[in-house]
Amino acid sequence: MTEKTVHHLKDYQAPAYLVSQTDLSFDIYDSHTDITAAVRFLPQRAGEPLVLDGSAELLSVALDGEAVQYGLDEKNGRLTIANPPSEPFTLTTATRVRPSENKTLMGLYESGGNLYTQCEPEGFRKITYYPDRPDVMSVFTTTITADKARYPVLLSNGNQIGGGELSDGRHWAKWHDPFKKPSYLFALVAGDLAVSRDTFTTRSGREVAIAFYTRKEDAGKTAFAIEALKNAMKWDETRFGLEYDLDIYMVVAVGDFNMGAMENKGLNIFNTSCVLADARTATDADFARVEAVIAHEYFHNWTGNRVTCRDWFQLSLKEGLTVFRDQEFSADRANAAVCRIENVALLRAHQFPEDAGPTA
Repeated sequence: MTEKTVHHLKDYQAPAYLVSQTDLSFDIYDSHTDITAAVRFLPQRAGEPLVLDGSAELLSVALDGEAVQYGLDEKNGRLTIANPPSEPFTLTTATRVRPSENKTLMGLYESGGNLYTQCEPEGFRKITYYPDRPDVMSVFTTTITADKARYPVLLSNGNQIGGGELSDGRHWAKWHDPFKKPSYLFALVAGDLAVSRDTFTTRSGREVAIAFYTRKEDAGKTAFAIEALKNAMKWDETRFGLEYDLDIYMVVAVGDFNMGAMENKGLNIFNTSCVLADARTATDADFARVEAVIAHEYFHNWTGNRVTCRDWFQLSLKEGLTVFRDQEFSADRANAAVCRIENVALLRAHQFPEDAGPTA
């Protein structure tokens, strides 16, 4: 049995090192994926050791391009640089992971022949060595290289700023997220997926591309979810003055994603049950759930992504506030009184089970 680590809020300490820039390169092969991470660190308490979380196979470590001594505690998943510089520096690590062997469904894993990530709360450390905590926020740039026939779609957070063909049948895509985010919001998807496209024009006149990626057989079932997203984007502008901030908003919906949905910045990953809806088979409740969950994950763009939690004891802040926002959205879209009754009934049934017994 894996030993559980107990954390206490009173033990919280601000990070000794912040991160300004994270450059990731993923080289995807059939049996493994090699990852290079160049991370720009900003010392906050000079003289303290740099301690990074990680469990991937470590291939190399370099500090400002030079070999550096380090300690590796594989049992506890810690990489330590005892005497890092007191000025900003770049640490480059190379790691190797085997997505097809990853059965934890955290970090980078393979399912149905495609690659996905799930990093909330602490999955990023399964990819590379990093300060895997929500109060360390960085700008991310991600380059993905893979066989084009097997992985024609290569996605990550932010806006795509590059891509092309390679001579050996491989291709590459480069993504840049200009807004700082913690590592738990990192996302990568590589695979053979169909795409349904649309656009949304923000109140300032920017045209945002919308792309829903699914398996080919599900491509015809995304129309309602796309309209739900556009309604949520419009509502957030009107109700809270919050406008979407990237050039593209992407949703990947697959049946083998282990969570319900995840709000990764600009690249949400959903289970199909929360996206696909067909009037021939879906009930009114199914449509309402799709609309609510699509809206919830979109609303996280500001309450959870741009404004995130300091530590995991604050999880209820980002989740509770975003649930409030999606409930307000659903109330405005339908009947406020009925929605409130349904919300309270859900709380009583699931959050307060003691209210269901004879000692209520």
